[in-house]
Amino acid sequence: MGGAVLNQLSVRAYGASHGSHDHGHFQVLVGLQGVLELEMAGRGQCLGAGQGCVVPPGERHDFESKLGAQCLVLDSTSMGWASAPSAPPAQVTHLATYLAHACAQGLPRAQQLGPALLLEAWQPEPGTVPRVRRHIDWDQLQRWAASRWSEPLSVSDLADQVHLSTAQFAARCRAELGMSTQQWLRSLRLEEAREWRRQGLSVAETARRTGYRSPSALTAALRRES
Repeated sequence: MGGAVLNQLSVRAYGASHGSHDHGHFQVLVGLQGVLELEMAGRGQCLGAGQGCVVPPGERHDFESKLGAQCLVLDSTSMGWASAPSAPPAQVTHLATYLAHACAQGLPRAQQLGPALLLEAWQPEPGTVPRVRRHIDWDQLQRWAASRWSEPLSVSDLADQVHLSTAQFAARCRAELGMSTQQWLRSLRLEEAREWRRQGLSVAETARRTGYRSPSALTAALRRES
């Protein structure tokens, strides 16, 4: 995430889904009106007024609201969000309402300071015992994943293996490995496939062992990354 820091606040209305997507920055949402249905890494949740979530960089997600919803949205490259809780404490509600008003009124000072205030308010209350940052043994996790390439393997499966939420795992992957969870999974599969091919295994058998849907899909993936 090189270049200028992105910290942009906006108020967005949601309706029918436009399809799943991802982006290279954190996206922080706080519900203002209605209920927003969110699917992230294969898991669903609903955001009502005052509820929020952090979508990590590179995480595939989809939004939909059958009756319409409005949210305060922060698009940010600040790595402070990598260690933020997945859901906000209660004090975020009033701040989000004010920041939404500031966006609607075009108040420049509030919009400038709002992202830092939102991150500060999202943190645990002073005096609470901080959670110990769980260590991830990436080499061990890679070996575990490699033994299951023939099975459907999702980001949530990896997160469960290290006892983290998908959002926490995705943020740690970005912070510690410099890539999204999907990019990391893809790189592991490709490296495993290259090793099998170096050993003389056929394309068809390599595709089967590494979980590609067809030999042509594996060939195309290898060609893209060559």
